[in-house]
Amino acid sequence: MSTIAAISTPNAPGGIAVIRISGEQAIDVAERIFKPFGGKRVSDMAGYSCAYGAAYDGDERLDDCILTVFRAPHSYTGEDTAELSCHGGICITRQILRVILKNGAENAGPGEFTKRAFMNGKIDLTQAEAVMDIISAKGSRELKMAEQLRSGAVFKSMKRCSDKLIRILGSLAAWADYPEEDIPEVEPTALAYSLREVYSDISSLIANYDRGRILRNGISAVIVGRPNVGKSTLFNCLSGCERSIVTDIAGTTRDMIEETVMLGDIALRLSDTAGIHNTNDVIEGIGVDIARKQINEADLVFAVFDGSCPLTADDLDIIKNVKNKNCIAIINKNDTEIIIDSEIISNSFKHIVYLSAKNSDGLDKLKDAVEEEFRLNEMNFDTATAANERQKRCIECAMNSIMQAIDIIENGEMLDAVTVVIDEAEQHLLELTGEKITNAVVDEVFSRFCVGK
Repeated sequence: MSTIAAISTPNAPGGIAVIRISGEQAIDVAERIFKPFGGKRVSDMAGYSCAYGAAYDGDERLDDCILTVFRAPHSYTGEDTAELSCHGGICITRQILRVILKNGAENAGPGEFTKRAFMNGKIDLTQAEAVMDIISAKGSRELKMAEQLRSGAVFKSMKRCSDKLIRILGSLAAWADYPEEDIPEVEPTALAYSLREVYSDISSLIANYDRGRILRNGISAVIVGRPNVGKSTLFNCLSGCERSIVTDIAGTTRDMIEETVMLGDIALRLSDTAGIHNTNDVIEGIGVDIARKQINEADLVFAVFDGSCPLTADDLDIIKNVKNKNCIAIINKNDTEIIIDSEIISNSFKHIVYLSAKNSDGLDKLKDAVEEEFRLNEMNFDTATAANERQKRCIECAMNSIMQAIDIIENGEMLDAVTVVIDEAEQHLLELTGEKITNAVVDEVFSRFCVGK
Protein backbone atom coordinates (compact mmCIF):
# COMPACT_ATOMS: atom_id res chain seq x y z
CA MET A 1 0.00 0.00 0.00
CA SER A 2 1.08 3.58 -0.59
CA THR A 3 2.50 5.83 2.11
CA ILE A 4 -0.15 8.28 3.30
CA ALA A 5 -0.09 11.48 5.36
CA ALA A 6 -2.62 13.82 6.93
CA ILE A 7 -3.03 16.38 9.68
CA SER A 8 -4.53 14.48 12.62
CA THR A 9 -5.39 17.45 14.83
CA PRO A 10 -8.32 19.87 14.24
CA ASN A 11 -8.11 22.42 11.46
CA ALA A 12 -7.80 25.32 13.90
CA PRO A 13 -5.04 27.23 15.70
CA GLY A 14 -3.66 25.48 18.78
CA GLY A 15 -0.59 24.89 20.88
CA ILE A 16 0.60 21.98 18.73
CA ALA A 17 -0.49 20.11 15.62
CA VAL A 18 0.25 16.50 14.71
CA ILE A 19 0.90 15.29 11.17
CA ARG A 20 0.82 11.52 10.75
CA ILE A 21 2.68 9.55 8.06
CA SER A 22 2.05 5.80 7.62
CA GLY A 23 3.23 3.17 5.17
CA GLU A 24 6.29 1.35 3.93
CA GLN A 25 8.13 4.60 3.11
CA ALA A 26 6.98 6.55 6.20
CA ILE A 27 10.42 6.60 7.85
CA ASP A 28 12.15 7.51 4.55
CA VAL A 29 9.72 10.37 3.93
CA ALA A 30 10.22 11.67 7.48
CA GLU A 31 13.99 11.51 7.03
CA ARG A 32 13.81 13.65 3.87
CA ILE A 33 12.14 16.54 5.67
CA PHE A 34 13.22 16.24 9.32
CA LYS A 35 16.68 16.67 10.85
CA PRO A 36 17.23 15.82 14.54
CA PHE A 37 19.33 18.40 16.39
CA GLY A 38 21.51 15.67 17.89
CA GLY A 39 22.68 14.56 14.47
CA LYS A 40 21.09 11.10 14.68
CA ARG A 41 19.55 9.73 11.50
CA VAL A 42 15.78 9.21 11.47
CA SER A 43 16.27 5.79 9.86
CA ASP A 44 18.29 4.72 12.92
CA MET A 45 15.54 5.64 15.38
CA ALA A 46 13.92 2.75 17.23
CA GLY A 47 10.19 2.30 17.57
CA TYR A 48 8.48 4.23 20.38
CA SER A 49 11.24 6.86 20.34
CA CYS A 50 11.23 10.62 19.79
CA ALA A 51 13.68 13.19 18.47
CA TYR A 52 13.72 16.97 18.71
CA GLY A 53 14.69 18.76 15.53
CA ALA A 54 13.40 20.84 12.66
CA ALA A 55 11.34 20.31 9.53
CA TYR A 56 12.85 21.52 6.27
CA ASP A 57 11.76 22.16 2.71
CA GLY A 58 15.10 21.57 1.03
CA ASP A 59 17.41 24.05 2.77
CA GLU A 60 14.57 26.20 4.12
CA ARG A 61 13.88 25.62 7.79
CA LEU A 62 10.13 25.51 8.42
CA ASP A 63 9.57 24.86 12.12
CA ASP A 64 10.97 23.16 15.21
CA CYS A 65 9.27 19.79 15.64
CA ILE A 66 9.28 16.56 17.60
CA LEU A 67 9.31 13.39 15.54
CA THR A 68 7.88 10.18 17.02
CA VAL A 69 8.62 6.88 15.30
CA PHE A 70 6.56 3.68 15.49
CA ARG A 71 7.92 0.57 13.82
CA ALA A 72 5.67 -2.06 12.21
CA PRO A 73 3.80 -3.98 13.43
CA HIS A 74 3.75 -2.07 16.73
CA SER A 75 1.87 1.00 15.56
CA TYR A 76 -1.73 2.13 15.28
CA THR A 77 -1.93 1.11 11.63
CA GLY A 78 0.38 -1.89 11.90
CA GLU A 79 2.73 -0.13 9.46
CA ASP A 80 5.82 2.00 9.93
CA THR A 81 4.50 5.32 11.20
CA ALA A 82 6.06 8.72 11.86
CA GLU A 83 4.28 11.59 13.60
CA LEU A 84 5.50 15.18 13.47
CA SER A 85 4.38 17.48 16.29
CA CYS A 86 4.84 21.11 15.25
CA HIS A 87 3.48 24.48 16.32
CA GLY A 88 -0.29 24.54 15.92
CA GLY A 89 -0.71 27.34 13.43
CA ILE A 90 -2.88 26.49 10.44
CA CYS A 91 -0.42 27.94 7.92
CA ILE A 92 2.73 26.17 9.19
CA THR A 93 0.89 22.86 9.63
CA ARG A 94 -0.38 22.88 6.06
CA GLN A 95 3.03 23.96 4.79
CA ILE A 96 4.73 20.98 6.46
CA LEU A 97 2.07 18.61 5.10
CA ARG A 98 2.66 19.95 1.57
CA VAL A 99 6.39 19.24 1.94
CA ILE A 100 5.65 15.70 3.17
CA LEU A 101 3.44 15.09 0.13
CA LYS A 102 6.12 16.54 -2.14
CA ASN A 103 8.59 14.02 -0.71
CA GLY A 104 6.70 10.84 -1.53
CA ALA A 105 3.55 10.58 0.58
CA GLU A 106 -0.05 10.74 -0.63
CA ASN A 107 -3.02 12.46 0.95
CA ALA A 108 -4.86 10.10 3.32
CA GLY A 109 -8.56 9.57 2.71
CA PRO A 110 -11.26 9.76 5.41
CA GLY A 111 -10.47 7.27 8.16
CA GLU A 112 -7.66 5.70 6.15
CA PHE A 113 -5.32 5.26 9.11
CA THR A 114 -7.99 3.35 11.03
CA LYS A 115 -8.94 1.47 7.86
CA ARG A 116 -5.37 0.27 7.56
CA ALA A 117 -5.41 -0.77 11.21
CA PHE A 118 -8.45 -2.91 10.37
CA MET A 119 -6.96 -4.31 7.16
CA ASN A 120 -3.74 -5.19 8.99
CA GLY A 121 -5.59 -7.06 11.73
CA LYS A 122 -4.90 -4.58 14.53
CA ILE A 123 -8.62 -4.14 15.27
CA ASP A 124 -11.89 -5.66 14.11
CA LEU A 125 -14.56 -3.65 12.30
CA THR A 126 -16.63 -2.96 15.43
CA GLN A 127 -13.56 -1.54 17.17
CA ALA A 128 -12.83 0.60 14.12
CA GLU A 129 -16.37 2.00 14.22
CA ALA A 130 -15.88 2.79 17.91
CA VAL A 131 -13.04 5.17 17.06
CA MET A 132 -15.43 7.71 15.53
CA ASP A 133 -17.89 7.15 18.38
CA ILE A 134 -15.14 8.14 20.83
CA ILE A 135 -14.28 11.23 18.80
CA SER A 136 -17.92 12.34 18.47
CA ALA A 137 -19.00 11.49 22.05
CA LYS A 138 -20.70 14.50 23.64
CA GLY A 139 -21.20 13.09 27.14
CA SER A 140 -19.70 10.62 29.60
CA ARG A 141 -22.29 7.92 28.86
CA GLU A 142 -21.63 8.03 25.12
CA LEU A 143 -17.92 7.84 25.86
CA LYS A 144 -18.38 4.78 28.08
CA MET A 145 -20.32 2.99 25.34
CA ALA A 146 -17.70 3.86 22.74
CA GLU A 147 -14.83 2.76 25.00
CA GLN A 148 -16.59 -0.54 25.64
CA LEU A 149 -16.92 -1.12 21.90
CA ARG A 150 -13.32 -0.13 21.26
CA SER A 151 -12.15 -2.60 23.91
CA GLY A 152 -13.60 -5.39 21.75
CA ALA A 153 -16.66 -6.26 23.86
CA VAL A 154 -18.92 -6.83 20.84
CA PHE A 155 -16.24 -8.78 18.99
CA LYS A 156 -15.59 -11.06 21.99
CA SER A 157 -19.31 -11.65 22.50
CA MET A 158 -19.85 -12.46 18.81
CA LYS A 159 -16.75 -14.64 18.75
CA ARG A 160 -18.21 -16.80 21.54
CA CYS A 161 -21.50 -17.12 19.64
CA SER A 162 -19.67 -17.83 16.39
CA ASP A 163 -17.59 -20.57 18.05
CA LYS A 164 -20.79 -22.23 19.35
CA LEU A 165 -22.31 -22.20 15.88
CA ILE A 166 -19.13 -23.66 14.38
CA ARG A 167 -19.20 -26.49 16.93
CA ILE A 168 -22.83 -27.20 16.05
CA LEU A 169 -22.00 -27.14 12.33
CA GLY A 170 -19.08 -29.47 12.98
CA SER A 171 -21.30 -31.98 14.78
CA LEU A 172 -23.88 -31.89 12.00
CA ALA A 173 -21.23 -32.32 9.31
CA ALA A 174 -19.49 -35.20 11.07
CA TRP A 175 -22.76 -37.05 11.65
CA ALA A 176 -23.94 -36.51 8.05
CA ASP A 177 -20.62 -37.17 6.26
CA TYR A 178 -19.42 -40.20 8.18
CA PRO A 179 -22.49 -42.36 8.87
CA GLU A 180 -20.39 -45.54 9.05
CA GLU A 181 -18.29 -44.16 11.91
CA ASP A 182 -19.30 -44.47 15.55
CA ILE A 183 -20.41 -40.80 15.83
CA PRO A 184 -23.33 -39.99 18.14
CA GLU A 185 -26.48 -38.97 16.33
CA VAL A 186 -27.42 -35.31 16.61
CA GLU A 187 -30.44 -35.17 18.89
CA PRO A 188 -32.96 -32.52 17.66
CA THR A 189 -34.13 -31.44 21.12
CA ALA A 190 -30.59 -30.83 22.34
CA LEU A 191 -29.74 -29.05 19.08
CA ALA A 192 -32.71 -26.71 19.41
CA TYR A 193 -31.74 -25.96 23.02
CA SER A 194 -28.19 -25.04 21.99
CA LEU A 195 -29.48 -22.77 19.26
CA ARG A 196 -31.82 -21.01 21.68
CA GLU A 197 -28.84 -20.32 23.94
CA VAL A 198 -26.96 -18.72 21.05
CA TYR A 199 -30.08 -16.76 20.06
CA SER A 200 -30.36 -15.38 23.60
CA ASP A 201 -26.69 -14.38 23.67
CA ILE A 202 -26.94 -12.60 20.32
CA SER A 203 -30.23 -10.83 21.11
CA SER A 204 -28.69 -9.31 24.25
CA LEU A 205 -26.54 -7.16 21.96
CA ILE A 206 -29.55 -5.19 20.75
CA ALA A 207 -31.55 -5.13 23.98
CA ASN A 208 -30.19 -1.65 24.79
CA TYR A 209 -29.79 -0.54 21.19
CA ASP A 210 -32.50 2.15 21.15
CA ARG A 211 -31.25 3.75 24.35
CA GLY A 212 -27.71 3.55 23.05
CA ARG A 213 -28.78 5.17 19.78
CA ILE A 214 -30.37 8.01 21.72
CA LEU A 215 -27.17 8.56 23.68
CA ARG A 216 -25.02 8.56 20.54
CA ASN A 217 -27.23 10.64 18.26
CA GLY A 218 -28.86 12.82 20.88
CA ILE A 219 -32.54 13.05 21.72
CA SER A 220 -34.65 14.87 19.18
CA ALA A 221 -36.69 17.13 21.48
CA VAL A 222 -39.30 19.75 20.63
CA ILE A 223 -40.68 22.48 22.88
CA VAL A 224 -44.40 23.05 22.34
CA GLY A 225 -47.06 25.10 24.06
CA ARG A 226 -49.49 27.92 23.44
CA PRO A 227 -48.08 31.42 22.86
CA ASN A 228 -46.31 33.26 25.67
CA VAL A 229 -45.90 30.35 28.11
CA GLY A 230 -42.10 30.67 28.07
CA LYS A 231 -41.06 28.26 25.32
CA SER A 232 -38.40 30.56 23.88
CA THR A 233 -37.16 31.49 27.34
CA LEU A 234 -36.73 27.77 28.09
CA PHE A 235 -35.00 27.27 24.73
CA ASN A 236 -32.55 30.10 25.49
CA CYS A 237 -32.04 28.78 29.01
CA LEU A 238 -31.07 25.32 27.71
CA SER A 239 -29.00 26.79 24.86
CA GLY A 240 -27.06 29.11 27.12
CA CYS A 241 -27.53 32.03 24.73
CA GLU A 242 -30.24 34.24 23.21
CA ARG A 243 -31.16 32.05 20.23
CA SER A 244 -34.90 32.76 20.31
CA ILE A 245 -36.44 36.24 20.51
CA VAL A 246 -38.31 36.67 23.79
CA THR A 247 -41.03 39.33 24.22
CA ASP A 248 -44.32 39.71 26.04
CA ILE A 249 -46.07 39.75 22.66
CA ALA A 250 -47.81 36.46 21.89
CA GLY A 251 -46.77 34.84 18.62
CA THR A 252 -43.22 36.24 18.50
CA THR A 253 -41.81 32.85 17.41
CA ARG A 254 -43.20 31.98 13.98
CA ASP A 255 -40.57 29.60 12.59
CA MET A 256 -38.80 26.59 14.04
CA ILE A 257 -35.38 27.24 15.63
CA GLU A 258 -32.98 24.36 16.26
CA GLU A 259 -29.91 23.92 18.46
CA THR A 260 -27.92 21.01 19.90
CA VAL A 261 -27.68 21.50 23.66
CA MET A 262 -26.43 19.51 26.64
CA LEU A 263 -28.76 18.79 29.56
CA GLY A 264 -26.26 17.40 32.03
CA ASP A 265 -24.50 14.80 29.88
CA ILE A 266 -27.57 14.21 27.68
CA ALA A 267 -27.40 15.68 24.17
CA LEU A 268 -30.67 17.23 23.00
CA ARG A 269 -31.33 18.18 19.38
CA LEU A 270 -33.72 20.85 20.55
CA SER A 271 -36.36 22.71 18.53
CA ASP A 272 -38.30 25.80 19.57
CA THR A 273 -41.64 26.15 17.78
CA ALA A 274 -44.42 28.62 17.22
CA GLY A 275 -47.12 28.76 19.87
CA ILE A 276 -49.94 26.32 19.10
CA HIS A 277 -53.27 28.13 18.88
CA ASN A 278 -56.01 29.03 16.44
CA THR A 279 -54.93 31.95 14.25
CA ASN A 280 -56.04 33.73 11.08
CA ASP A 281 -52.48 34.89 10.35
CA VAL A 282 -51.29 32.84 7.35
CA ILE A 283 -47.58 32.93 8.24
CA GLU A 284 -48.22 32.22 11.91
CA GLY A 285 -50.51 29.36 10.88
CA ILE A 286 -47.67 27.74 8.93
CA GLY A 287 -45.53 27.88 12.08
CA VAL A 288 -48.33 26.23 14.08
CA ASP A 289 -48.62 23.43 11.49
CA ILE A 290 -44.85 22.85 11.72
CA ALA A 291 -45.11 22.63 15.51
CA ARG A 292 -47.87 20.03 15.29
CA LYS A 293 -45.78 18.02 12.80
CA GLN A 294 -42.77 18.14 15.11
CA ILE A 295 -44.81 16.57 17.91
CA ASN A 296 -45.18 13.42 15.81
CA GLU A 297 -41.57 13.30 14.60
CA ALA A 298 -39.56 14.10 17.75
CA ASP A 299 -38.20 11.53 20.22
CA LEU A 300 -39.33 13.72 23.11
CA VAL A 301 -41.85 16.52 23.62
CA PHE A 302 -41.48 19.25 26.22
CA ALA A 303 -45.07 20.46 26.71
CA VAL A 304 -44.79 23.87 28.40
CA PHE A 305 -47.62 25.39 30.44
CA ASP A 306 -47.84 28.75 32.21
CA GLY A 307 -48.19 27.90 35.89
CA SER A 308 -49.32 31.45 36.74
CA CYS A 309 -52.70 31.15 35.00
CA PRO A 310 -55.46 28.55 34.47
CA LEU A 311 -55.38 26.09 31.59
CA THR A 312 -56.87 27.41 28.35
CA ALA A 313 -58.60 25.67 25.46
CA ASP A 314 -55.28 25.78 23.56
CA ASP A 315 -53.54 24.08 26.51
CA LEU A 316 -56.14 21.32 26.55
CA ASP A 317 -55.71 20.87 22.78
CA ILE A 318 -51.95 20.44 23.26
CA ILE A 319 -52.53 17.87 26.03
CA LYS A 320 -54.72 15.92 23.60
CA ASN A 321 -52.09 16.13 20.82
CA VAL A 322 -49.17 14.86 22.94
CA LYS A 323 -51.07 11.88 24.31
CA ASN A 324 -49.13 8.60 23.85
CA LYS A 325 -45.90 10.51 23.05
CA ASN A 326 -42.67 10.53 25.01
CA CYS A 327 -43.57 13.72 26.80
CA ILE A 328 -42.61 15.76 29.86
CA ALA A 329 -44.98 18.43 31.14
CA ILE A 330 -43.15 21.60 32.17
CA ILE A 331 -44.98 23.98 34.48
CA ASN A 332 -43.11 27.21 33.85
CA LYS A 333 -42.97 30.45 35.86
CA ASN A 334 -42.41 28.60 39.10
CA ASP A 335 -41.09 31.90 40.51
CA THR A 336 -44.68 33.22 40.60
CA GLU A 337 -47.85 31.99 42.32
CA ILE A 338 -48.91 28.65 40.77
CA ILE A 339 -52.66 28.61 40.00
CA ILE A 340 -52.72 26.15 37.07
CA ASP A 341 -55.10 23.19 37.36
CA SER A 342 -52.52 20.68 38.64
CA GLU A 343 -55.01 17.81 38.77
CA ILE A 344 -55.57 17.84 35.00
CA ILE A 345 -51.81 17.96 34.43
CA SER A 346 -51.23 15.11 36.90
CA ASN A 347 -53.85 12.95 35.22
CA SER A 348 -52.40 13.62 31.76
CA PHE A 349 -48.64 13.24 32.22
CA LYS A 350 -46.30 10.71 33.77
CA HIS A 351 -43.49 13.24 34.19
CA ILE A 352 -44.14 16.78 35.47
CA VAL A 353 -41.41 19.33 36.17
CA TYR A 354 -41.94 22.69 37.85
CA LEU A 355 -39.31 25.24 36.86
CA SER A 356 -38.54 28.86 36.16
CA ALA A 357 -36.95 29.17 32.73
CA LYS A 358 -36.37 32.87 33.42
CA ASN A 359 -34.18 32.07 36.45
CA SER A 360 -32.76 28.76 35.12
CA ASP A 361 -34.23 27.09 38.19
CA GLY A 362 -35.28 23.42 38.04
CA LEU A 363 -33.13 22.19 35.14
CA ASP A 364 -31.70 19.41 37.34
CA LYS A 365 -35.22 18.07 37.79
CA LEU A 366 -35.78 18.26 34.04
CA LYS A 367 -32.62 16.23 33.46
CA ASP A 368 -33.82 13.58 35.95
CA ALA A 369 -37.17 13.39 34.16
CA VAL A 370 -35.50 12.87 30.76
CA GLU A 371 -33.30 10.10 32.20
CA GLU A 372 -36.34 8.40 33.71
CA GLU A 373 -38.41 8.76 30.52
CA PHE A 374 -35.77 6.94 28.46
CA ARG A 375 -34.58 4.73 31.35
CA LEU A 376 -31.03 5.93 30.78
CA ASN A 377 -30.02 5.11 34.35
CA GLU A 378 -30.73 1.45 33.57
CA MET A 379 -28.04 1.33 30.89
CA ASN A 380 -25.51 -1.39 31.72
CA PHE A 381 -22.16 -0.23 30.36
CA ASP A 382 -20.61 -3.59 31.24
CA THR A 383 -22.79 -5.33 28.63
CA ALA A 384 -21.81 -5.29 24.97
CA THR A 385 -24.25 -3.34 22.79
CA ALA A 386 -24.55 -2.88 19.04
CA ALA A 387 -23.43 0.63 18.13
CA ASN A 388 -25.05 1.36 14.76
CA GLU A 389 -27.55 0.22 12.16
CA ARG A 390 -24.98 -1.91 10.30
CA GLN A 391 -24.21 -3.91 13.42
CA LYS A 392 -27.89 -4.14 14.37
CA ARG A 393 -28.80 -5.44 10.89
CA CYS A 394 -26.13 -8.16 11.04
CA ILE A 395 -27.35 -9.25 14.48
CA GLU A 396 -31.01 -9.33 13.43
CA CYS A 397 -30.17 -11.33 10.31
CA ALA A 398 -28.24 -13.85 12.42
CA MET A 399 -31.15 -14.08 14.87
CA ASN A 400 -33.62 -14.67 12.02
CA SER A 401 -31.46 -17.49 10.62
CA ILE A 402 -31.14 -19.15 14.03
CA MET A 403 -34.89 -18.92 14.64
CA GLN A 404 -35.48 -20.40 11.20
CA ALA A 405 -33.19 -23.32 12.12
CA ILE A 406 -35.16 -23.88 15.35
CA ASP A 407 -38.44 -23.89 13.38
CA ILE A 408 -37.02 -26.48 10.96
CA ILE A 409 -36.03 -28.74 13.86
CA GLU A 410 -39.39 -28.40 15.60
CA ASN A 411 -41.21 -29.15 12.33
CA GLY A 412 -39.27 -32.41 12.03
CA GLU A 413 -37.60 -31.51 8.73
CA MET A 414 -34.24 -32.77 7.47
CA LEU A 415 -31.19 -31.60 9.40
CA ASP A 416 -29.47 -30.71 6.11
CA ALA A 417 -31.73 -27.66 5.94
CA VAL A 418 -30.70 -26.76 9.50
CA THR A 419 -27.05 -26.77 8.45
CA VAL A 420 -27.73 -24.30 5.64
CA VAL A 421 -29.44 -21.68 7.81
CA ILE A 422 -26.97 -22.05 10.70
CA ASP A 423 -24.20 -21.38 8.19
CA GLU A 424 -26.10 -18.25 7.13
CA ALA A 425 -26.20 -17.10 10.76
CA GLU A 426 -22.46 -17.67 11.04
CA GLN A 427 -21.84 -15.57 7.91
CA HIS A 428 -23.84 -12.68 9.36
CA LEU A 429 -21.73 -12.75 12.55
CA LEU A 430 -18.52 -12.74 10.51
CA GLU A 431 -19.85 -9.75 8.56
CA LEU A 432 -20.52 -7.97 11.85
CA THR A 433 -16.91 -8.26 12.99
CA GLY A 434 -15.51 -7.68 9.51
CA GLU A 435 -13.93 -11.13 9.18
CA LYS A 436 -15.97 -11.65 6.00
CA ILE A 437 -17.11 -8.45 4.37
CA THR A 438 -17.14 -6.77 0.97
CA ASN A 439 -14.89 -3.88 0.04
CA ALA A 440 -17.99 -1.77 -0.61
CA VAL A 441 -19.15 -2.15 3.00
CA VAL A 442 -15.66 -1.38 4.32
CA ASP A 443 -15.46 1.76 2.17
CA GLU A 444 -18.90 2.87 3.35
CA VAL A 445 -17.95 2.43 7.03
CA PHE A 446 -14.77 4.49 6.75
CA SER A 447 -16.29 7.17 4.54
CA ARG A 448 -17.90 8.59 7.70
CA PHE A 449 -14.52 9.11 9.38
CA CYS A 450 -12.61 12.38 9.52
CA VAL A 451 -9.38 12.73 7.58
CA GLY A 452 -6.36 12.12 9.82
CA LYS A 453 -7.86 9.29 11.89
